[in-house]
Amino acid sequence: MRAALIDGKSIAADMRARVAAEAEELAAAGWQPKLVSISVGDTAAAELYVRNQQRSAESAGVEFEARNYPAETSLEQLIGILQGLNADPRVNGIIIQRPLPDHIPVKVLQKSVHPLKDVEGMHPASIGNIVYNDLALGPCTAVAAVEILKTLPLPMEGLNVTVIGHSEIVGKPIAFLLMGLGATVTVCHHMTRSVAMHSRAADAVFVAVGKPGLVTGDMLKPGAALIDIGINRIETADGPKTVGDADFDSCADVAGWITPVPGGVGPVTVATLMKNAVLATRMQMDHYRAAFANTEV
Repeated sequence: MRAALIDGKSIAADMRARVAAEAEELAAAGWQPKLVSISVGDTAAAELYVRNQQRSAESAGVEFEARNYPAETSLEQLIGILQGLNADPRVNGIIIQRPLPDHIPVKVLQKSVHPLKDVEGMHPASIGNIVYNDLALGPCTAVAAVEILKTLPLPMEGLNVTVIGHSEIVGKPIAFLLMGLGATVTVCHHMTRSVAMHSRAADAVFVAVGKPGLVTGDMLKPGAALIDIGINRIETADGPKTVGDADFDSCADVAGWITPVPGGVGPVTVATLMKNAVLATRMQMDHYRAAFANTEV
């Protein structure tokens, strides 16, 4: 039997419906959730992401403002812009679109976003909290991938999981999130001697490397769940095609569940961004209310 296809679009739609209900509740209390997207320079590469985020925001009851700045904008100017957004109570979340011009180090900008407005979950404080199993605003892709696994009929406690890829914003957070849920996690990377040895023993495999066809069917245990996070553009006889890090056909013949690319982790990642936007709004509302109450005493 072929693997069951995990419908990321359906999971994302359910998430957006729940987010919309909470956004409406916050708006009624005077706290309309609002995201601001920051793009610098040539925005062609980010335009598709921005449009998807805007559509998702509108369906989730979250206001969305896209700001584009010239390529020659300096790092100091951008930090000043971010500090202004951090101080603006009408703005609840900030998204920094990639790619950025070469003179703008993305990590410096991510550190400049206030942790309470870090809806992408990229601030060092946001990622560090995961180590303590204190998930507030987690990295969207990592959180989305784990949420997808949680929809499957697999007990998380004691589940053997292999994560292929150990980036700071995807692989490593996935591992810590899963450990927090009770799973036993193995993390593989470019220096791992035999990735297949680990992946064949796993009940679930996550792959986020950026290498098409990296995972093949003979690397999986029959019936395992495969969560493919990779997004790669390749040339085929029929033209350009978007694929993941797994060889879909061979893996689908072995796995029990598999995410398609596109249509798997991607939609859930955008829905997680909206969920973070609403959570950030609630956190800021509580913060301001507590600060105001203290000034009255």
